[in-house]
Amino acid sequence: MRWPFCRQSPVADPSPAPRKVTATLAIALEAGPFDPFEALKSWSDGSEAPAVTHFIGRVRGWSAAGEPLAALELEHYPGMTDAQLERLAAEAAVRHGVLAVLVRHRVGKVRPGEAIVLVAVAADRRGPAQRCCQELLEALKHEAPFWKKEVRVDGNGRWVEGNTPLTERERSGTAEPQREQP
Repeated sequence: MRWPFCRQSPVADPSPAPRKVTATLAIALEAGPFDPFEALKSWSDGSEAPAVTHFIGRVRGWSAAGEPLAALELEHYPGMTDAQLERLAAEAAVRHGVLAVLVRHRVGKVRPGEAIVLVAVAADRRGPAQRCCQELLEALKHEAPFWKKEVRVDGNGRWVEGNTPLTERERSGTAEPQREQP
């Protein structure tokens, strides 16, 4: 006997087909300085997304060892790097169900204070936009094929061997802000 007020629940397919990317992706590698605010303005003009979040990363003025930094040199493999950035953006967009993603990343010589990365995400709600933005930043930091060389003010340089992932407290937003070097 079926109860008249009960409805059958849909059962999730244990092996769902991969979701298609429906978000608009705008990915660009920049060989020279760019204005992240101009990039944001041109990207978001005409957008009616209720939630837009962004992150602008700039080059620090000191090396990982605390020495004054003249520049950060980013090398990449054209074609491969573009494809990887697009893949990372598409995966994050699908996972969070966002409407649009913008990634602008510098290559070549980037001086302290210059923008090195811009990530912006548009979504129906702030939560998915913010989570997608943070996840994509971490993916860019650890999975994008860039080779970074810190160039000190004396002209000598050192290749950066890896990046440190966020701690659980940093990921949850409960960590105290700390400056890495003076």
